[in-house]
Amino acid sequence: MELFYTIPLYVIGFLILLASFFIVKQQTAVVIERFGRFQSIRNSGLQMKIPLVDRISGRLSLKIQQLDVIVETKTLDDVFVKLKVSVQYVVIRDKVYEAFYKLEYPHDQITSYVFDVVRAEVPKMKLDDVFVKKDDIAIAVKTELQDAMLDYGYDIIKTLVTDIDPDAQVKEAMNRINASEREKIAAQFEGDAARIVIVEKAKAEAESKRLQGQGIADQRREIARGLEESVEVLNKVGINSQEASALIVVTQHYDTLQSIGEETNTNLILLPNSPQAGSDMLNNMVASFTASNQIGEAMKRQKIDKKKEE
Repeated sequence: MELFYTIPLYVIGFLILLASFFIVKQQTAVVIERFGRFQSIRNSGLQMKIPLVDRISGRLSLKIQQLDVIVETKTLDDVFVKLKVSVQYVVIRDKVYEAFYKLEYPHDQITSYVFDVVRAEVPKMKLDDVFVKKDDIAIAVKTELQDAMLDYGYDIIKTLVTDIDPDAQVKEAMNRINASEREKIAAQFEGDAARIVIVEKAKAEAESKRLQGQGIADQRREIARGLEESVEVLNKVGINSQEASALIVVTQHYDTLQSIGEETNTNLILLPNSPQAGSDMLNNMVASFTASNQIGEAMKRQKIDKKKEE
């Protein structure tokens, strides 16, 4: 019977002994109270407390934590905008007592300071300046929080303005302005490109016409040189210049007819081509050359007479 009553006592004693030990994780601080009064702060490792007298009042993480706060406010140009401010903070290891006992809701306290600073800074700026000077807003928030939260055992590591979200209508208007600017620039580039194409095309056409004219001039010069040589050859065999010129013209006439006949896609051309056509052409050529020679001789005589009178 005595053994029957003794075993529960051993079990109870063993459980009380186990309750005396507890483990604190790395980067964690545990607050111990004795009869409701602060006793000590325990850090990581195996720790011991007096059973039924001491109790674990709370645990605080010593890791860096982040709190995201979304603030809606108005800018200087009367545009409502939402800012997402991320606050990175940590409990100071030497000030765990202040962090646990002086501040019951640190998230609410930090949120209030963020709202206060953002709504004081952003209304001084236009919407475009809010995007440009977001780092200035973050620095102002950190400075205000650092001074306020240090007494409560919290250190502000970093504050970041991670998002700026204007009203939907404002964003749509900004997108339209941006699109219009880009379309304007694109139109300018297209106009410049079209102008360059026109200028280059005109230069190419001018160069082509210049070369074409030069080619025609060279062609006519060579034709004249060939005619001159032909006349000289005919003169050597007893044919005078008028007859040689007429013969060359008639030959070119028949060469032209032959060239036209060889082309299958040539348009319709009407030319006198009777048996007397060559004779008529020759007579006309001789008459024209005779008349031109008479005119030339008359002009020479007039020049000689003027010189004699002078």
